[in-house]
Amino acid sequence: MLTSLRIQWTILKTCLEERLVYRADFIFGTFVRFLPIVTQIFLWGAIYSANNPNRRMNGYTYRDMVAYYLLVMVSRAFSSMPGLSEGIANDIRDGTIKKYLTQPIDMLGYLFWYRVAHKLVYYVMATVPFAIVFWLCRSYFSGWPDGWTIAAWVASLLLSFLVGFLLEALIGLIGFWFLEVSSLVFIYMMINFFLSGHMIPLDWLPPAISQPVQYLPFKYLAYFPAAIMLHRYSHSQLALELLIELGWVIALFAANRFAFARGVRRYGAFGG
Repeated sequence: MLTSLRIQWTILKTCLEERLVYRADFIFGTFVRFLPIVTQIFLWGAIYSANNPNRRMNGYTYRDMVAYYLLVMVSRAFSSMPGLSEGIANDIRDGTIKKYLTQPIDMLGYLFWYRVAHKLVYYVMATVPFAIVFWLCRSYFSGWPDGWTIAAWVASLLLSFLVGFLLEALIGLIGFWFLEVSSLVFIYMMINFFLSGHMIPLDWLPPAISQPVQYLPFKYLAYFPAAIMLHRYSHSQLALELLIELGWVIALFAANRFAFARGVRRYGAFGG
């Protein structure tokens, strides 16, 4: 047990040191990520019309929409895993995965701590820009939520990180059966962008689509954390939704372990 913890701590520390080498890249990337929200503010301002800022569309005012996209930006900072699926599939295809099979290091565990290190460095670099943007846009929020809502929001963000990681890792593990997964990744990203609530709130979808979407894990990547802070859920609903999200984490974890075990059994060690 102590040996395992020591290995995981070493992996996390090494990954942190590696990510800190690219501080300027993180800072530049952080500022660039804030540019789309400016476009969203102007876009929704035109849709709602500045002459009627209190108009409601599908239960959202103009201020609600701006607040929603700011909160979605925070959610996506936790749940997005760029390059994870392709990286796993490439390691399988070119034989790099052998280093995980011949050494006492679990591949999924290593990639998990690598992503944790990546996110920690990103959050440190992005704290000040996030604080400035939210302070400038404070008038778009209806007030400070209660303690339970904030706790649920933080829990949803942490769980969204796990859901996002496990979904992308599972797609990458398909590389054990298919040499090329880029098309699957593209399809996944399109579905994710739409069904996670990144493009529009899931409340805006017609019932025939929005109701089945409520049972999928995608909404926990963007919509659910944002909706919490917009008071779209009661306290009892929050508890239930968090339990469902935790259930998805457990199910996806089991699916990843199953796919990895089966994939390794059929793996032919190609590459150098």
